[in-house]
Amino acid sequence: MRVLEAINAGSKFLKNKQISSHILDSEILLSKTLNKSREEILVNLNFEIKDKEILVFNEYLNRRSQNEPIAYIVEEKEFWGEKFYVNKDTLIPRPETELLVDKILKIYNGKKVTILDMGTGSGCIILSLLNNLNKSYGIGVDISKRAILIAKKNASRLKILNKVKFFNRPFENIFYKKFDLIVSNPPYVIRKDIKNLSPDVKKFEPKIAIDGGNDGLDLIKKVIYKSKNILKIKGVLALEIGNEQYKKVSKILVNNSFKIKNTIKDYKNNVRCIIASYN
Repeated sequence: MRVLEAINAGSKFLKNKQISSHILDSEILLSKTLNKSREEILVNLNFEIKDKEILVFNEYLNRRSQNEPIAYIVEEKEFWGEKFYVNKDTLIPRPETELLVDKILKIYNGKKVTILDMGTGSGCIILSLLNNLNKSYGIGVDISKRAILIAKKNASRLKILNKVKFFNRPFENIFYKKFDLIVSNPPYVIRKDIKNLSPDVKKFEPKIAIDGGNDGLDLIKKVIYKSKNILKIKGVLALEIGNEQYKKVSKILVNNSFKIKNTIKDYKNNVRCIIASYN
């Protein structure tokens, strides 16, 4: 079988399974199978594929047909211009979170800052920041031991292990020096709403990284309360939140001596991130 035939067959199979991105997914999965870039296979459509490679490709297609996210199948997700290793132990980095990274980099352009990432997951936020803030240093914490291993792996891939340390512990057990900046993308989905999420999220992504409790604010509150004790005066808390949570979260921040400096809207015009300073 040739590349073009494989792409078309894979696309047709996924389309019949109601996968909307069937063409792109087929191309990505075939590029993973052949260990070549997507661009490379698209300019070599007559390349002959070995039988054993077809078997691997079909296995990937079957996994995708069951709504398993592409990122978990290929074990990679691009974020802020870099490729991050991901698997089912971490949340898949979202484009909306890049908006938070972009804003922080503009605020701290060229400055030396100490950063704490609460709920670091794959490490995509803190590692993207440290990769672009040359003089800075950071710490990432996560309650998941497996997530910490992935974050360390990504730091190694980016060659910035000397700029960051990762610890497996809950937010309450952070007793480090004062930080200039705390970033967090905590779980914020209301527990009863998890069942309404898309199949690729609710079936495959770690519930611990999604479940925000009965009101979606359990972990957000913990981040805010802990940040008060470990932020420098005028230090910044950059927080990603869920839809329609801005009013409640901003009130909690103000009641805990924070001042709202900026908000960031996502691609659907919802307030997705809050930048606040500690007074």
